[in-house]
Amino acid sequence: MPANTRHANGLAFSDALMREVKQRFLNVDHDHHGRERLYFDNAGGSFRLKAAAERFAQVDAIPDNAERIHATAVELQQTQARGTDDVRTILNARGGSVYASLTASGAMFDMVRAVAENVPGTNMVTTVLEHPSSFDAMSLYAGKSGRELRVAGSNRETGGVDADEIVRLVDKDTCLLNVIHASNISGAKLDLEQIVRRAREIKPDLYIVVDAVQHAPHGLIDLQKTPVDGINMAPYKFFGCRGSGLSWVSERAAQLPHHKLAGKKPDFWDLGSSAPWQFAVLTEIVDYVCWLGGHFTEATGRRALFEAGITHIELHERALLSVLLDGSGEAPGLRSIEGVKVFLDHPDLTKRDLIIGIGFAHLDCTQAVVEYGLRGVTVYERVASSIYSKRMLDSFGLEGTVRVSPLHCHSAADMEKFLRVTREIALSASGPRTGSAV
Repeated sequence: MPANTRHANGLAFSDALMREVKQRFLNVDHDHHGRERLYFDNAGGSFRLKAAAERFAQVDAIPDNAERIHATAVELQQTQARGTDDVRTILNARGGSVYASLTASGAMFDMVRAVAENVPGTNMVTTVLEHPSSFDAMSLYAGKSGRELRVAGSNRETGGVDADEIVRLVDKDTCLLNVIHASNISGAKLDLEQIVRRAREIKPDLYIVVDAVQHAPHGLIDLQKTPVDGINMAPYKFFGCRGSGLSWVSERAAQLPHHKLAGKKPDFWDLGSSAPWQFAVLTEIVDYVCWLGGHFTEATGRRALFEAGITHIELHERALLSVLLDGSGEAPGLRSIEGVKVFLDHPDLTKRDLIIGIGFAHLDCTQAVVEYGLRGVTVYERVASSIYSKRMLDSFGLEGTVRVSPLHCHSAADMEKFLRVTREIALSASGPRTGSAV
């Protein structure tokens, strides 16, 4: 049984490793002004690796154009080549083209457009839980091409989308299937392996594009098991820097007509001069995950080390999720704090990334976020008035949720501190009571 499913309630890092992990990131326990806080909004970004921030500054300071023949240009070309290889390391991808863009959202529009404008079919399939960059791209190009847009509904028990719900919408006239790897509202992981296999049984040459922005920092991606045609990542949500989106497109998808300079190769997707720092930062991310993996495997191959590292990130985060939900000897869990409701509380933690949505009986979501902030905790409200939340929340029958999204560089003690603050807020919101909140 794979390690990531063998430990149902996760497997936390040792105290010694936890200290090492924290030391490799910026602003984990304090903000940039030195004020103590818990930053639990990593689904909206993520802590930055010190090495990634340092490498960004170093490489971006180089004025040289990489499209030259002198020594510095060659060095930058080598940096970009290593980063390109490391995109494939993360995804376990072979061949195809790596595409660097300003944002992962922009890349998603480009990938959807290339398929929609060049592949025949009468319908396009997506899910209600997609990020707007996916859903709106599908809506735009379905409308422009006169195709039916079919939308798979969510499961209010699991917080995800069932494979059956998606596959039933696919037929031999489907042009494109676009799915999210894991929800950025509920943390629910979609069964991508089953979805891809069953959809291709219906239409073997079906094009499939995946939004992996949310899931990539939290769990293993293996395109040898889930052979799709396009997939994107956002390094700033993966311990890296803003201003970068990195995507991979399959060999057949890369050859589809797309925006490019006429003189470039048919499978080339970049527009304009490359930014070598994007690739340098990605290599630092992979270096870090491989370093972590080296604590758990004797393997020496880069992909094997990365697999071990990301698997144990997933296991540690699952252990944190277990503490948040069920508590510890130091603090009661969210499931047992009076006045707190855990939304979409599916019991199988192996099917969830480290995201929790909660609500308070006597406090709306926005005010709850304010109360957390007053106590040194940063979380985020997902409300139906937001373009980034409405469609998903409506599908779940929710008006709003407080999204709690820690990262693997947090410890169980951090979870316990959050739980004590949550209990204090719940008690304060419900009126005067006896007993201490912390």
